[in-house]
Amino acid sequence: MTDTKKFNRRSFLTKSALAGGAATGSMLAAPAVLAQAPIVIKMQTSWNDANIWQDFARDYATRVEEMSGGRLKVDVLPAGAVVAAFQVLDAVNDGLIDAAHSVPVYWYGKNKAASLFGTGPVFGGSATTMLSWFYEGGGQELYNELTQDIMGLDVVGYMGFPMFAQPFGWFKEEVNTVDDLQGFKYRTVGLAADLMAKLGMSVAQLPGGEIVPAMERGVIDAFEFNNPSSDKDFGAQDVAKNYYLSSYHQASESFEFLFSKMFFEDLDSDLQAILKYGVEAVSTANTAKAMNRYSADLQFLQNEAGVSVKRTSKEILDAQLKAWDELIPELESDPFMKKTLDSQREWVDRVAYYELMNSPDYGLAYEHYFPGKIKL
Repeated sequence: MTDTKKFNRRSFLTKSALAGGAATGSMLAAPAVLAQAPIVIKMQTSWNDANIWQDFARDYATRVEEMSGGRLKVDVLPAGAVVAAFQVLDAVNDGLIDAAHSVPVYWYGKNKAASLFGTGPVFGGSATTMLSWFYEGGGQELYNELTQDIMGLDVVGYMGFPMFAQPFGWFKEEVNTVDDLQGFKYRTVGLAADLMAKLGMSVAQLPGGEIVPAMERGVIDAFEFNNPSSDKDFGAQDVAKNYYLSSYHQASESFEFLFSKMFFEDLDSDLQAILKYGVEAVSTANTAKAMNRYSADLQFLQNEAGVSVKRTSKEILDAQLKAWDELIPELESDPFMKKTLDSQREWVDRVAYYELMNSPDYGLAYEHYFPGKIKL
């Protein structure tokens, strides 16, 4: 969509409001000024309506609408309503939609550096560590450099909700060694695809809604998505029964809240602040809901759906780290990626040191009160 079309869309809204005001003024008997119609923000997600993440996006909409006193209304649309799940960045840039709720790794095909903002190497920091890097360690400035300067996109983006480390995934048979993985057709996204290829798997990058049908057709024979709730809602338990938690392939991702830069900057400053800080507010709400739902749905999968839930073996985790060691020098041949990885390493070196030194052994406490439940 051209800038002229974007301008015309905004002009139409403005002229309509003025026309409405003129019409109201001509009605001399009207006792009060009519309330201003809300600005409607068309936000498409990369999730279908059955995914818990669509609820997360609606939680954002609720907070924005309430904090704005009704001046903003967020129309949350599922994947496919306007464009496909992996195409929301283009749609925001082109003005087809005003905003998107997605993850940067979904536009990995445009620039591999996208994956560093959620699906990059794990130096020892959690998703909370890396979300903090985005806001306090220079990550947001690097994100803006990538999207606006290097790629020339008309977007503004913020990160929210530090996702729990993603499961290694779903397998029809047990996988305990690297040899067990050889030849698997495996679904993942972003740099995790490069990582898993180094472990001997062939990889398909698919949106969430296409995973189970691909498994049923034999296009893939193992996969990961993100969490027990989304996996359950997809019907993962109907196509595989071995579910491996813990992995280094996607251990520090967050949601991406994308806005058309032109649309965003056309708003009053207080409304811009609501959209921006609403991301921080919903990050806390999403975390609480995820803790509740993810844990409950994991219990359902294990106790009612007949799924064997295990932790990924140390051999496979060690192999993942060694695969990252091979991959990182390849990534650093790109100057921007090297600059970003250097920034992340410096942050994690200092911040995760504090986190790990300061944290008590929560596993020890859990074992004390709930002995024998976690089998390592």
